[in-house]
Amino acid sequence: MTQVTDDFRCSVTSAEEGEPLAGTAPTDEAFLFVEYAGPWGSQALSESRLPQPVKDRLAALPGTRVQLIRRHGGESGPGVRVFHAVATADAFTLTTTVLDAVEDLIDLDLADLTTHDASLWLVCTNGKRDRCCAVVGRPITSKLADRWPGETWETTHLGGHRFSGTLLALPSGHTLGRLTSENAEAACAQIEAGTVPVELSRGRAGRTPVEQARELHLLSGGSSDVDFVEVPGPQRRASCGDLKLKATTIVEARPR
Repeated sequence: MTQVTDDFRCSVTSAEEGEPLAGTAPTDEAFLFVEYAGPWGSQALSESRLPQPVKDRLAALPGTRVQLIRRHGGESGPGVRVFHAVATADAFTLTTTVLDAVEDLIDLDLADLTTHDASLWLVCTNGKRDRCCAVVGRPITSKLADRWPGETWETTHLGGHRFSGTLLALPSGHTLGRLTSENAEAACAQIEAGTVPVELSRGRAGRTPVEQARELHLLSGGSSDVDFVEVPGPQRRASCGDLKLKATTIVEARPR
């Protein structure tokens, strides 16, 4: 059982204990990323200072995960950049627009957005949700922004604080974990070149955990003659600030 201490770091403990990454990417099939420099609370949208009608409108979007984004260093604007990502069989479609003000989100019609052809590197840096995300994530965004200033964004929550630093790459949907400022640039360059840094991959967002793990298994050269199942994992602290041990689920490969 994991020992609870004041200096506990969930991502350090997860890595030391060898918690599997495969099958832990977000399963959401649609995302809306809204530029908002902050402040970000633990529940980023509901605790933000966005006007209440805006929060109500965003929270009511059917089947869509809403996340806040900002440039590295907390910069924002001009305008309010919005990205809409929707999963397809192979990747995500990406559309975008720039609004004049956050109030324009109330009347936002996602059908009016235009195609976005460039990559996006979305790194979780929400320290109010988990301190590992901020401590590990911010140096990563600094590094990536040096190379990809237009493509790099901080975002509020990708799930799996224990796998910080975490990054969602779009349009591919590949979700990376255990990134550092030393390995993040090379990992993103692999994705940009059409390959996958399997050892750092949590799976492809928009798919089930079993589908994610199966794809990574095959990308690693594994046999196709296996099945994947979700099984209970050991109890862990879900984040640095959560003192309770909680049940986890892992995906295992089993011979047919």
